[in-house]
Amino acid sequence: MTSGQQLRLYNSLGRRIMDFVPSADVVGMYSCGPTVYHFAHLGNMRAYVFADTLRRALRWKAIPVRQVVNITDVGHAVADSDTGEDKIEMAAAREERSVEEIAAFYTKAFFDDTTALNVLPADVYPRATEYVPDMIEFAARLEELGYTYLLPSGLYFDTSKSPGYGTLALLDLEGQREGARVEQIEGRINKSDFALWRTEEPGVRRVMRWKSPWGWGAPGWHLECSVMSMALLGQHFDIHTGGVDHRELHHVNEIAQSEAYLGDGQPWVRFWVHNEFLLMNNAKIAKSSGPVPRLADLVEAGYHPMAYRLFLLGGHYRSQLDFTTNAVDAAQATLRRLAGRVEALRPLPVAETYDAARALLPPEDKVAAAYLEHLDAAIAADMATPKILAALQESLRDTDISAEGLRVVVAAADALLGLGLAGLEVREVDRRRSAADLDPAEVELIERKIADRTQARMDRNWGRADEIRAELEALGVQVTDTPAGPTWELT
Repeated sequence: MTSGQQLRLYNSLGRRIMDFVPSADVVGMYSCGPTVYHFAHLGNMRAYVFADTLRRALRWKAIPVRQVVNITDVGHAVADSDTGEDKIEMAAAREERSVEEIAAFYTKAFFDDTTALNVLPADVYPRATEYVPDMIEFAARLEELGYTYLLPSGLYFDTSKSPGYGTLALLDLEGQREGARVEQIEGRINKSDFALWRTEEPGVRRVMRWKSPWGWGAPGWHLECSVMSMALLGQHFDIHTGGVDHRELHHVNEIAQSEAYLGDGQPWVRFWVHNEFLLMNNAKIAKSSGPVPRLADLVEAGYHPMAYRLFLLGGHYRSQLDFTTNAVDAAQATLRRLAGRVEALRPLPVAETYDAARALLPPEDKVAAAYLEHLDAAIAADMATPKILAALQESLRDTDISAEGLRVVVAAADALLGLGLAGLEVREVDRRRSAADLDPAEVELIERKIADRTQARMDRNWGRADEIRAELEALGVQVTDTPAGPTWELT
């Protein structure tokens, strides 16, 4: 039994919120990791902040977790297809480096980003290349069981032999067969059939290649997750996470091959938990659409990495978020205010679990206890992080809460949100301020100077106008003259 309110999660398998009750002493949690052929963009990073929040929710409920995050360094073809170039090999050719160098470079970049976003390290980060022999054995077993057929392009899984194929995506089998793919592969029985093994094309020698019963080649992309998760978490485990885009194809195929391999009639994974897309200008962020922003781009522009994490947590993980300058400016301003208010409360206690936080509360502080219950209710209700943020900010303004009670509430909220408030300095955040950060008196001063400059320009007193511009620049204010009048922003 967990303490506090029952943790409930939205299970994509069935599309409903369910009580989460662990099936084992340690919860197995597999999170689809990066294909290390390019830098992860901001949309990619949402999946890891979300999975980290789930881990923090489980920790809050004192539920032990073993998390596996795979590193895809082979097998992922361009456009998620079953034929064509491998993304790693293509990147190696583009950058004139070896596939090993490409994988190592972008794996390190991925870890740099997750560290900057305060994502708790997974227990294991298996590389796909380390498990290819196991993948060959897995595919051979499926062949032995009669689930496959061989084409010149590789060994394919016959989805017509998987009775529940497409259930995760809420597609009937015929609909999935007809609509799953546009890629044309000669000899494929059903459009939804997918490659377990991709053989080399005649006359083309792959850079990464392994000998298999079906010829030289490389594993299909979907195969690695089934093999590595079973090897590291057991044949059945509790939670599989990933972006909502994986729900429609990649995870559907994982389920089909895994349940065919196991053959025990039981669901391979109990809970499938997916985060929604990050949008930019109301369109999904994707590398295929051209250059996309990275966390490093935000940092270079003066934003703190935690401002991006706070921006993500300000929306529910199952809601699409539109990334805008105004939104991240607001997150940066909120982060700065939080850091400023928490500074006076340090040092904060360690309150990572509900029971630990309850034990730390002053017995007489009923206000702090109520806030703690709000935090618990929010995280238990399918990780309602916006409500946790709201409770945190309200508690910092509440004059009825004791100082020690407030420390506990802030520490608990920070443990759930992962913003690192226990050690975050205002000066670290204050690299790029926006108007939202300013006090009303500061805004009034700036606007008065801008009005004086406007009057000086109308009087053709160009020298005075230039002096005022210099005064504004000294305050970190950049003025832009437009046909509609002057505008300003902080630099």
